[in-house]
Amino acid sequence: MATSNIQQVLKKYWGYDKFRPLQEDIIHAVLSKKDSIALLPTGGGKSICFQVPGLTLDGITIVISPLVALMKDQVDNLKSKGIKAVCISSLMTYREIDIALDNCIYGSVKFLYVSPERILTELFIARLKKMNVALIAIDEAHCISQWGYDFRPSYLQIAKLREYLPKVPVIALTATATEEVISDIGSRLEMINPIHFRKSFERNNLSYLFLNESDKENRLIKIFRKTTGSGIVYARNRRLTAEIANLLQNHGISSDFYHAGLDPEQRNQKQADWIAGKVRVIVCTNAFGMGIDKPDVRVVVHYNPPDCIEAYFQEAGRAGRDGNLAYGTLLYDDKDISELEYQLKNAFPEKEEVRKVYQALVNFFQLATGSGKEEYLEFDFDLFCKSYNLNQVRTHKALDLLARNSYLVLTDAVFMPSRLMFKVNKNELYDYQLRFPKMDALIKVALRSYSGIFDEFVAIKEKDLAYRTKTSVEQVTKNLDLLNKHEIVHYIKQSILPKVCFPNGVIRAKDLFLDKETYELRKKQIETRNGAFIQLLKNAQICRSQQMLNYFGEKDAKPCGRCDVCLQRKAKIINSKQLLSLETQIVSRISEKPIEYEILIEQFDSSTEVIEIIRFLIGKGTIVQEGKWLKLRI
Repeated sequence: MATSNIQQVLKKYWGYDKFRPLQEDIIHAVLSKKDSIALLPTGGGKSICFQVPGLTLDGITIVISPLVALMKDQVDNLKSKGIKAVCISSLMTYREIDIALDNCIYGSVKFLYVSPERILTELFIARLKKMNVALIAIDEAHCISQWGYDFRPSYLQIAKLREYLPKVPVIALTATATEEVISDIGSRLEMINPIHFRKSFERNNLSYLFLNESDKENRLIKIFRKTTGSGIVYARNRRLTAEIANLLQNHGISSDFYHAGLDPEQRNQKQADWIAGKVRVIVCTNAFGMGIDKPDVRVVVHYNPPDCIEAYFQEAGRAGRDGNLAYGTLLYDDKDISELEYQLKNAFPEKEEVRKVYQALVNFFQLATGSGKEEYLEFDFDLFCKSYNLNQVRTHKALDLLARNSYLVLTDAVFMPSRLMFKVNKNELYDYQLRFPKMDALIKVALRSYSGIFDEFVAIKEKDLAYRTKTSVEQVTKNLDLLNKHEIVHYIKQSILPKVCFPNGVIRAKDLFLDKETYELRKKQIETRNGAFIQLLKNAQICRSQQMLNYFGEKDAKPCGRCDVCLQRKAKIINSKQLLSLETQIVSRISEKPIEYEILIEQFDSSTEVIEIIRFLIGKGTIVQEGKWLKLRI
């Protein structure tokens, strides 16, 4: 396709006049039906690389992503541009998925977003064979590699899609991957001579400042008083987000807090207020940030260190996407380092502990052996740990190991609104309204409020329906449940919790087989990855950017000149020049005539430096001291 055509698509739907570096090259490779691996850092515009060609190709683009929240955001964003897109995830019912897939075959859907655990189900494969697929895009592709920091077993199944779509090009995209991971991606996806596109991870406008600070609160206040523009503060837990937001508010800095435990409407409102600039600083857990593309973030502060370079790089990388100067500031103290080192040594659970966590999970859901196959259950992780007195860090690692051995599937926490769809046709619905007049008002309001409600599931708000029918939310929910019972509608209530699934059914904990190679590999990965971040934190001799770039395989990276290490080095050079100037002035004054020690010192503002220079010159033999007098050695 001509360059002018893809630029027209970019301008029409995104409003940009030109592509970012590498985007156009990647798009041309996709349009030439070449397998591609694109490594673009956070903010590099990965989605454009498959969305633009997806709009120009004849057929549908399948996008595979492990992050349900990110899929929902991208689908909503595409729909807002007038582009037809659907999302299929483990949080949906069979009926919802069935209808969505039918729309991909018979409708004009251009993008089908799907979570990896859904792609090899019988329902999906049956519909896939009838689709006109033009492109397969794998987002967060590092998840397919055993060496990736967020490996997902379900990603290993993606290559089997090629059996059904052998001529369809594949593009794999990721923002954080080492050389080892990139090589593994191509192999796992069975790519044919893939073209590699790699944009340097270097951020020329981003200054990484690692500050060893005992008084974090005071330092945080100073940071936002000295800077302008929007900011993000990442904190370790939910309680701390509220405390820090209150601290900033009390010092006149507009702020709010955000975490996954808030009501969905609260989270949406807080996020919207921050994006619109009504709130300057958002204080959050790492649940915040995915899919957020706010270009004018000037400061990202980590109040507590994360546990790996990948996490820090992604989160700090949300600053300065507009190309202007921005700061990624990490506050830490000796206690933080000790905690990271303790986690490194003690956080990885022994195999017997993994079995205990599995048994506790089975008990938590009250499941019998053999049950639960492919059933997705809402999972309150905090309540689970509290109920069985489990350490959250070690339990999280245990669940990760169980997932890596395919005993569990864990979804991310994401808000799924209530959904509604009418099952009957209009004539049957009219007959029902005559027989149940008390339901008439609700039915009419639903029909007026939501278009397409006979063809697909639509997101609804019980609160809005209650307002429009002049009833309570409780009454609306009760009536919707009744309509569902009478098989007039499909009604699915909202959900916010992550979900867990036993893909092959529940087994006895003693029968768990934890592959030694997988176990030891994961343990080694965590030790290597966490150890690398601790080393980054401790090493104040080498440029922070240079250390991170080396970690990601850019061995020829140069010092950035903007991080705390580089700035400290510059300060020493400046100080050295100042000291040299002082030395010249002192020697010049003494050479004119002998001068008293105290009088000479009084002639300069920096007395400490002057005293040190005088001692140095005496030691070197340039000047001599006779009593209270100083004179030049002849």
